[in-house]
Amino acid sequence: MPIEMILLYIAALLYIAASGTAAFSAATGRAGYSYTAAPIAAALALHAAAIALRWLRLDHGPYVDLFEILSSNVWSLHLILLLATLSFRKLRGGLAMALPVLSILVLWMLAAPVKDTAPPVTYETFWLPVHMVLGKVFLGLVVVALGLCLVVVARRTTGLRFAHAPECAEAEALAHRVMLVAVVFQTLMLVAGAAWARDAWGRYWAWDPLESWAFLTWIAMLAYLHWRPRHQSSTVTNAALVIGIYVIAFATFFGVPFVSLAPHKGAI
Repeated sequence: MPIEMILLYIAALLYIAASGTAAFSAATGRAGYSYTAAPIAAALALHAAAIALRWLRLDHGPYVDLFEILSSNVWSLHLILLLATLSFRKLRGGLAMALPVLSILVLWMLAAPVKDTAPPVTYETFWLPVHMVLGKVFLGLVVVALGLCLVVVARRTTGLRFAHAPECAEAEALAHRVMLVAVVFQTLMLVAGAAWARDAWGRYWAWDPLESWAFLTWIAMLAYLHWRPRHQSSTVTNAALVIGIYVIAFATFFGVPFVSLAPHKGAI
């Protein structure tokens, strides 16, 4: 087995272990944040090494096929979640719900076929990595908000306590602030994507399936951000809207690119 895959499997186990410690901490209040942050940090280091080895061997970044896209997003989403929770203590309360969601991506990554694929010529542009990095930051911030909103919904529907998490109203308000930042990166992602499309195919926008879904996600974000200031007391409804936006964004990133015949199929 190649060393890059060994490193990846170890990293995957650490990601899942971090998800378990976060859930244990939320349920009992006995495990501190460091028991979750430490395995994530170790996993990120090992995973980065695995990505680097594959990058050096194939001479292209992790953005060509399903396995590479899942791998790069698993790494970037965990990184953004870790940085956000290190920087803002109140965001840590969403880890118990955000990390299990990311664990689904980890398992999907491990199940995806691993093959060596050459990038098409349309990927040879400055705008592609800019577009992808902005998109990963956007989705990472949505995952941060998602964790908080899942806590809100779970508390109201199941009565679970979620130790260390802020009260429902505060958690939803924090999620709203995170989404305000996320929409900035989402907008820049669309602009960079249009610039890439102009370089690659000679047009800025063509309403292909992926572009249409990306626009739908942006519209959903704007609709939520316009709704929320007028309905601040609708805590559960606002949290459910964020969860819905994540579902649309997830489909845009990991569904549509692999079922459509768009020219930039798979490029997220």
